[in-house]
Amino acid sequence: MNAAAPPSPYHRIGGEPVVRAIANRFYDLLESDPAYAELRALHAADLSVVRHGLARFLCGWLGGPRDWFQRGICIMSLHRSFPITPQLADQWATAAACAIAMQEDLDTDIADAMAEALGHMARGMINFGLAPVRGQAG
Repeated sequence: MNAAAPPSPYHRIGGEPVVRAIANRFYDLLESDPAYAELRALHAADLSVVRHGLARFLCGWLGGPRDWFQRGICIMSLHRSFPITPQLADQWATAAACAIAMQEDLDTDIADAMAEALGHMARGMINFGLAPVRGQAG
């Protein structure tokens, strides 16, 4: 006898409306909080495309519709052309954690796991501003 699969995090948090609210809140923070000015400066004036893209990425990442992933684009490759410093990665991770924390009635276990995983992802994209490892050619 097979037990039914547990609901995905996407369904547990409330699906697309909640994911879209988190993505919009993330970009609202970038637009309104000076703490994220350096990160905001990397983006185009019109944030509508990236708002939509982050929402679609998060939907699929959380176990919902995977249309963003079906495009065949790697999130890491997509950001490779930007000079992502440790400070920018920390700004991104902090803004994401804040956007998630501001979502009312979100399961704290899922919220914490999302913030932690997205923070690791952001820091994994650092490609600029790190000191070379001793013994490596720089």
